[in-house]
Amino acid sequence: MAEHKHGEMEISVQEKTFAGFVKFVGWAAVCILIFLVFLAIVNG
Repeated sequence: MAEHKHGEMEISVQEKTFAGFVKFVGWAAVCILIFLVFLAIVNG
């Protein structure tokens, strides 16, 4: 079995995936807030 060496794994793909996820969640939150404000305005 190979010996594990901490900090040597290539994680650039995981970092890009996480950055994309964070961006998606941010945009989703903004869209949901805009939608809720729109509903509040329309329903008076």
